Formats: sequence, C-alpha cells, structure tokens
Amino acid sequence: MTRLHRTLLRSQLALARATRRVYARGERGDVPGWVLITLMTAGLVAVLWAVAEDQLKALFTDALDSARR
Repeated sequence: MTRLHRTLLRSQLALARATRRVYARGERGDVPGWVLITLMTAGLVAVLWAVAEDQLKALFTDALDSARR
C-alpha cells in the first residue's frame, strides 16, 4: 500500500469517526461544515505532500541555505 493510499484511508477513517461522534450525541443531519473543511484541507495537504515530497524538501532546504548566508 502506498503512502498516498494510507493517507487517504486515514482521512476517510477520521471522517467516519467524526460522523459517529455527531450521531452518538443524538444529533441527526449533516456533518458540521468545519469538520468537512478541516478533513478536506488535511487530505489536500497529504496528497500534495505525497506527490511533491522531494520538491518540497528541496525548496525548504534551499530556503534555509539562503537564510544562513
């Protein structure tokens, strides 16, 4: 299983847990918007990190090197 698949699975599990907590409190209806926004943002960051990890590391290293000079 690739890192991307594991990350997506974790996001889906987190959404399922959040949904269960809402239903456990007796509330019925949609998942609160802030929960969906938070999970979608985390998912996007995870996908971008998985796809561009090497480029992001190089960008960060270059930025640190230029700050040291």
